[in-house]
Amino acid sequence: MKTDLILVGKTTDKHFQAAISDYAGRIAHYMPFSLSVIPELRNTKSLSPEQQKQAEGELILRMVQPADTLVLLDEHGRELRSTELAQWLQQKRNTARRLVFAIGGPYGFSTEVYQRANEQLSLSRLTFSHQMVRLVFTEQLYRACTILRGEPYHHE
Repeated sequence: MKTDLILVGKTTDKHFQAAISDYAGRIAHYMPFSLSVIPELRNTKSLSPEQQKQAEGELILRMVQPADTLVLLDEHGRELRSTELAQWLQQKRNTARRLVFAIGGPYGFSTEVYQRANEQLSLSRLTFSHQMVRLVFTEQLYRACTILRGEPYHHE
């Protein structure tokens, strides 16, 4: 199963960039994994939040194929423990050809993206910056891979 993480806007902090790249490389040892970055929109000050979500949503949907399983990382999504995420990932490996995760822009996702999504997951009830969400998610995806392999990274 191929796995892709779509990000709206580049990661600006070099420390986050390094850590995210590190985890992306680790994940790639377990499954095909790639990061796809949608460039930030220009002139967003002239756009309402709804218009910005709409424009970003169109770009996200262009990157998703009809057969893909699209999972939004969203504050209103289902929360899972790390071991539950591992089990969920194993289930997706058995059913999905391509698993696409998306982290939206500062205002979230457009209605069309929500309608296209197969699922929504939340990393926490706390609010994180988009830079932090990228790091936390890649670490958790790596952790899920190690749990599935029975490796000693995760302790319970």
